[in-house]
Amino acid sequence: MRRYLLAHDIGTSGNKATLFTTEGALVRSATSPYPTSYFNDNWAEQDAEDWWEAVCSSTRKILRQVDAREVAAVSFSGQMMGCLCVDRRGKPLRKAIIWADQRSTEQVARLSRRMDPEKFYRITGHRLSPSYSLGKLLWVKEHERGVFRETHKMLNAKDFVIHRLTGRFVTDCSDASGTNLLDLQRRQWSDAILEKAEIDEEILPETVASTHVVGEVAAEGAEATGLAAGTPIVCGAGDGMCAAVGAGCIREGVAYNYLGSSSWIAVTTRDPLYDPQMRTFTWAHSVPGFYSPCGTMQAAGGSLSWLKEQIAALESQQAAETGKNAYGLINEKMSLSPAGARGLLYLPYLLGERSPRWNPLARGAFIGLKMEHRREDVFRAVMEGIALNLNIIYRILKGQADIREIIVIGGLAAGKIERQILADVYGTRVLKPTYLEEATAMGAAVTAGVGAGIFGGFEAVSRFLEIDEIHEPNPENHEVYQGLMPLFDACYHALEDVYEKMAEA
Repeated sequence: MRRYLLAHDIGTSGNKATLFTTEGALVRSATSPYPTSYFNDNWAEQDAEDWWEAVCSSTRKILRQVDAREVAAVSFSGQMMGCLCVDRRGKPLRKAIIWADQRSTEQVARLSRRMDPEKFYRITGHRLSPSYSLGKLLWVKEHERGVFRETHKMLNAKDFVIHRLTGRFVTDCSDASGTNLLDLQRRQWSDAILEKAEIDEEILPETVASTHVVGEVAAEGAEATGLAAGTPIVCGAGDGMCAAVGAGCIREGVAYNYLGSSSWIAVTTRDPLYDPQMRTFTWAHSVPGFYSPCGTMQAAGGSLSWLKEQIAALESQQAAETGKNAYGLINEKMSLSPAGARGLLYLPYLLGERSPRWNPLARGAFIGLKMEHRREDVFRAVMEGIALNLNIIYRILKGQADIREIIVIGGLAAGKIERQILADVYGTRVLKPTYLEEATAMGAAVTAGVGAGIFGGFEAVSRFLEIDEIHEPNPENHEVYQGLMPLFDACYHALEDVYEKMAEA
């Protein structure tokens, strides 16, 4: 009897394989790491062969105590917005340029002069940016002409692994919507953008639904992974959209907030949402017929990590001596400060900013420091700055969608005070599921089950997802934060010229 679903999450730091039963129980997981090469200030690359080896090794670990013939289907979540050039056999022609790479600023600037940025945003649901695959491909075309001439297809991470397993070149619409090349509403490659960019559509893989059964594990793939030959391979989706499914955001109006090193808020809608200022963007949802409008900030958990490493040395030392969690000690201190941190504001722009500012020159700042401020105020101000920044994204989305509650996932969502601050800032009920860091894998597993015909639809996520804590907003604290929002915004805008001068210094 085939009673397991295997999900692979091909992330930035490694691949995580997770095995679930078809009833939604998590059986075991295994992670295989791989390196990223960061160089030339803003370049970032990975070896695609490392992705494949990580999938193979993590699969073998998972199957040590499981009969491979009991795996009903395999599916994938993968890092998005990359550019891997492969030849006709699927062999990489160079290392993959991943989502974090920003080298294509010149190519993107030239294309933006050829095509109206607002029209581009309306077609793709995204700004034209070096973050996406198109700019990276244009860089290869300009600077590595031999590689470009030999390129048969441009793939993302999961697409490369799927080709190794099945021999097919495909991508799903959610991953395609992170390339800057997809006509979002038609769910086809955009003729208008391809023409302006002077890119042949033949270089792009076939687009299919996330639930599409691409093929079966071939003999070579079975030998490498330990999977049974003939096991169905379901396409899967980009990591953000698998997370949406795993968080239960499979119908209109349901929103989730991922809280990791970066953070984003996304909602499920029937139509794309277009912000007049282009502060948010829209993915094609992995659930057919839906979209996922979204806004992403750069340094959420990153800000708290910086706080732990640079300011909370005492708490880190205490944690090392007592075996306690350093973040737990930070949270204890944070709870001693009142809402508003006694007038101290933190701007969380340690890595520049994407949504809502779209300013790579932005920098972090503490504003309003006074002699009477205490360490707990600094700690609380950092979390409040993260929440106030996310609240700008939330307000944009809530202005166009009926959002009544937010499900939080990710490592940063483990802290009770962090969740309560979010509820108080948003003025919205915040729900914590049992598993905070498994949502992406759950989404891929549910997609595998739907694609293989085990589940009748994405509602099957209810087998996997259980809410174990609810945070109602505190009206008094919400009023405090409502008063702080205009001041928080004013502080950022007052420093915009300063950021530019600092960049030039």
